[in-house]
Amino acid sequence: MQFRFKIEQRALNELQNQIDYYNELQKGLGKKYKEAVSQAIKSIKTKPFYQVRYDNVRCFPIKHFPFMLHFTIDETEKTIFLHSIINTSQNPETNWLK
Repeated sequence: MQFRFKIEQRALNELQNQIDYYNELQKGLGKKYKEAVSQAIKSIKTKPFYQVRYDNVRCFPIKHFPFMLHFTIDETEKTIFLHSIINTSQNPETNWLK
């Protein structure tokens, strides 16, 4: 069963900042990062029930990059809400959703 997918503004802002960062490191790397995020979203849409990490928030790692998608599921509405894309190298106490 496929779920609808909604990206919150915070996640959109983080995604753009991350793409910009990777493009500054190496030309074309931002595009590769965006493609990896798109692949992760496709995976989540088809099989969203990953382990709950905290406060009903589930996390999905992005292949080849140190980031995780943090999302919740509304089973009644069949909708996945992407809240944030967080760097796994940063302190979870200060960067994960509260």
